[in-house]
Amino acid sequence: MKVRKAIIPAAGYGTRFLPATKSLPKEMLPIIDKPTIQYIVEEAINSGIEEILIITNGQKKCIEDHFDRNWELEYFLVRKDKQKELKEIQDIANMAEVFTIRQKEQKGSGHAVLCAKDFIGNEPFAVLLGDDIVDNDEYPVTKQMIDLFNKCQKSIIGVQEVPLDDVSKYGIVKCKEAFKDGYAVMTDIVEKPKKELAPTRSAVLGRYIFTPNIFKYLETQEPGLGGEIQLTDSIKRLMYDDEVYAYNFVGKHYDIGSKVGFLDAILGYSMKREDLKEHLLEAIKELK
Repeated sequence: MKVRKAIIPAAGYGTRFLPATKSLPKEMLPIIDKPTIQYIVEEAINSGIEEILIITNGQKKCIEDHFDRNWELEYFLVRKDKQKELKEIQDIANMAEVFTIRQKEQKGSGHAVLCAKDFIGNEPFAVLLGDDIVDNDEYPVTKQMIDLFNKCQKSIIGVQEVPLDDVSKYGIVKCKEAFKDGYAVMTDIVEKPKKELAPTRSAVLGRYIFTPNIFKYLETQEPGLGGEIQLTDSIKRLMYDDEVYAYNFVGKHYDIGSKVGFLDAILGYSMKREDLKEHLLEAIKELK
């Protein structure tokens, strides 16, 4: 079956960015002039996704507003003859079918995905975490994983190697054999292990393709690390009944959930822009 739906869990409180996130969701923090979540939505759309469900909470109405029409602003831009800006904000509203649902209680990543069960139905689907941006304009990561899914028809977990000191921040996977053509069958997945207990350095970095079978595991999943329903735990149970692939994706990953990752993303995207690159390099020289 075709992967045409995606879920973006974005219901967390963003406590590492307080006080900024007291009134502004972390997913709306701008990477230069575009909110974080827009990069993620654009990746999904550029990968062929047709319908997107964003999982939010009651404090994140501005995410819904961002992907809706703003008639007052559009009228203002028309009057000021700002055609470029007008097209940009109209394009946001016309990107794709973007829906939202609220996770009424913070019960973990697995519960957030489970909230989308009715939206997904009996179809394979993508999950793109709202904390993670992956830069690859030519071949978006979700598209890479959909292409692999079209070959194997199995659930796929996107990974990259991280430094040993960072393994305790992520889910870490172990595979049956070395990656061949970028992927391999998983044999284990551990949520945030201590570095001396980590089976590998292959970290789960916020991109997944699931068959709808994942829901039967999420529905019966007991709370795990932190007393939350962990997506990692349900993936591990799924592995016992069916093959799950780890895919070593190609792209520059930014962990927007951390201040360092957020700063790296701003610098990385600034270096890609001709209107900012030279100024950034000069500013860095002056700071030395």
